[in-house]
Amino acid sequence: MLQPNKPIIAAMPPLRRRSAGFSGPQIAVLFAALVMLISVPILTHPLPPLSDYVNHLARMQVIATLAKNPYLAKFYQIDWQIIPNLTMDLIVPTLARFISVYLAGQLYIVTMFALIISGTLALNRALIGRWTVLPLAAIPLLYNYVFLVGLMNYLFGVGIALWALAGWIAARERAWPLRFALSTLSVGVLFFCHLSALGIYGVGVLAFELWRLWARRTEPWPGRLAEFAAAGLPFVAVAPLLAVSPTMDLVGGIHWEQGGKIDGLMYVISDYSDVVAFALIAVMVASLVWGMRHRVLRFHPFAVALLAVGGAVYLALPRLMFDTYMADQRVPIAIAFMLFGCGDLDLRQRLVRRAFMVVLLVLISVRLIEIDYNWSQLADATSEFRSSVRRIAPGSKVFVAYADRSYGDDVRELGLVHAACIATIERSALVTTLFTVPGKQIVHVRQPYQDYADTRDGTPPAIAQLILAADHPTRQEPAFWLNWTKFDYLYVLFTEDDAPNPDPRRLQLVADGDGFQLYRILKTQARAGD
Repeated sequence: MLQPNKPIIAAMPPLRRRSAGFSGPQIAVLFAALVMLISVPILTHPLPPLSDYVNHLARMQVIATLAKNPYLAKFYQIDWQIIPNLTMDLIVPTLARFISVYLAGQLYIVTMFALIISGTLALNRALIGRWTVLPLAAIPLLYNYVFLVGLMNYLFGVGIALWALAGWIAARERAWPLRFALSTLSVGVLFFCHLSALGIYGVGVLAFELWRLWARRTEPWPGRLAEFAAAGLPFVAVAPLLAVSPTMDLVGGIHWEQGGKIDGLMYVISDYSDVVAFALIAVMVASLVWGMRHRVLRFHPFAVALLAVGGAVYLALPRLMFDTYMADQRVPIAIAFMLFGCGDLDLRQRLVRRAFMVVLLVLISVRLIEIDYNWSQLADATSEFRSSVRRIAPGSKVFVAYADRSYGDDVRELGLVHAACIATIERSALVTTLFTVPGKQIVHVRQPYQDYADTRDGTPPAIAQLILAADHPTRQEPAFWLNWTKFDYLYVLFTEDDAPNPDPRRLQLVADGDGFQLYRILKTQARAGD
């Protein structure tokens, strides 16, 4: 019978021993060096072109400066509540009181990277029984589509979930009070990170307990089933938290989509280039086949249970859950990190050690080149947008619209989706797209301005829809659409080059950039024309 906290490759055929593999301190040095290396694009781009990230960063600025910023205090208020989406809100504003919010965000991301990879190492240690270098091969996956979308609280929670699962496995054969106390604490922490991250921990525990149930199948079944069922008791702590959480008001926000499951699998490794994604897949698969064929790579049987449980959960999950999009498509990346924690690579042969390091450095280098090349190309657009923000008067109200609502899904367009929130950071502006959804964020719009913001986190309207709403208002449009002529500025995103003014009666061009236009709203003309 395999013990979960002991090596599982003892039966591996012996290899000719040339020198020892990597020691614990050597792995620690490699971990620190490689995490810093993969973080270079983060450290060299103060505002990386991630979709939701700049919106989150703007919320951090509101939390950090609201007490001393009269403009922001006029528009927003902070309502601390028990909601499962608070990681950044607790960490970044605290840092932003001493350093710029941009630097605080960079430190948060680097910490998130370190938490995920160290959690993968810890899970591997709990399963294999010693420190190994194989989890470091997961470093190139830190840049994935889920990250580019900017799901920061979830990814931070994935790192904590990996550590929590490692703790559960390491304490599995110890006294049950310690194990249950540790798991209950983990459940509480993960709840405040993100419900999806808590679900990932649940998937890991369920898969491990199912494997353990099978591994102990020769023992009396009543005791085994009782232990299996008891493993879920720490998750009961979620019930009272949800009961008092306004997030329960969003429980009806569920929607299934048949397509997109294959896309979710590709999100694990795809960023900007399909060629790079398939090249990385080819190298990883070839290395996997070579390692298993030459019996230098083995996996803990927990990996089989994890694939089965994770796959079933992934197929069953809706696309929208608790009014949060990509509920299912964010799962595979977390399962991928867990799978890297299940492997063990025999490095006693010098050839294997050298091959592993070469492959690892090649994978990291290719990923770094891809990210840095694309972010450098997008940096000019980001700089141009920030320049336009400086032309906005402090304390203004800024409306965000699209030239065409079909845009915004391409990976190279993600950095523009929430770029208008820079105006909240740098000009203390009210921006319609700032995340202020009750039950999902603690920053809310003050009562006098609630009809000036999108509090449902929807897709911004097309400019044609706004003009129609101004000329022929109906009750079907959201209130903030009908109020757009009362704003000070209008950003139109995803515009063509030299696009004409869509409404010269109401709009005066202020800035025309790559993929966007900034207009001043002419209130006198608007009232005359309405």
